[in-house]
Amino acid sequence: MAEWTMSGALNRALWDALVDDPRVLVFGEDVGISGGVFRVTDGLQAEFGAARVFDTPISEAAIAGAAVGLCFAGWRPVIELQFDAFSYPALEQVIDHVAKMRMRTRGRVDLPITIRIPSFGGIKGKEHHGESPETYYVHTAGLKVVVPSSPLDAYRLLRRAVADPDPVVVLEPKARYWGKETGDLTADGPGIGEGRVLRDGDDLTVVAYGTMVARSLDAATVLADRGVGARVLDLRSLSPLDEDLLARCARETGRVVVVHEAPRTLGMGAEVAARVMELAFDSLAAPVGRVTGWDAPYPPASLEDGYLPSVDRIVDAALAAVTY
Repeated sequence: MAEWTMSGALNRALWDALVDDPRVLVFGEDVGISGGVFRVTDGLQAEFGAARVFDTPISEAAIAGAAVGLCFAGWRPVIELQFDAFSYPALEQVIDHVAKMRMRTRGRVDLPITIRIPSFGGIKGKEHHGESPETYYVHTAGLKVVVPSSPLDAYRLLRRAVADPDPVVVLEPKARYWGKETGDLTADGPGIGEGRVLRDGDDLTVVAYGTMVARSLDAATVLADRGVGARVLDLRSLSPLDEDLLARCARETGRVVVVHEAPRTLGMGAEVAARVMELAFDSLAAPVGRVTGWDAPYPPASLEDGYLPSVDRIVDAALAAVTY
């Protein structure tokens, strides 16, 4: 079995998608000759040519709009919006057209667009290079939204996204691009709309996604040393959400803590807490806890560590839940 970084696994997913389906196109800013800021598209243009892997002007709205038109012509575009905050100029196209076109045409036109967005913090980037845009996309009906937390699952989710008839937003955690995992790359396994339990425990469930999954696993190790069994649930898919798994874990452990790096107000933690209340209220022994970023603009690099949820903050929230 080979060792993969997330960047390498995503690159292989695109490579395999281009091989398997001649309708797949890969385009965006700097994805061709330079291979992308994070090397995810490295070597693809050299192998498949500039007709299928190509650079675009610096216009995110044009990139998203062109993808819609290409779908009408039968193509399956995979677009990269270079950084999380760079995706905002494309929101009008994504919300008004990408998400709605299939319904607007009464199903006559599929929108098999994959929107790749390097996302979240953890790399001490400059302004506009570390954001958590998931709520904008999850709130937009008509989009599917996935967030991998490991290389093998990144391959799986991206292959599933490219094959999906609906538009899928793939939020790729920048801080995990160089994380390594050993195993075979395969699209088999949990699909879009399914979560997974990465560590079992009976005392509470810690729910996370993206970079915060690894941090939650570290917190679970600390909690185990203190006699607390924390189950770690990787959501993977934010829309659709795996309600069945979420409800089962809430019922079995009776306590839930949600971790994400986006601001607290109207973040995914609020939605998870609402779903848990609706689906497993009678099983809860404590309120659903949230460990999040702060309700403030994303800070400069020197303050990033104080903004992101830490292992200590996750541990404190978990202990508060089990002692409630």
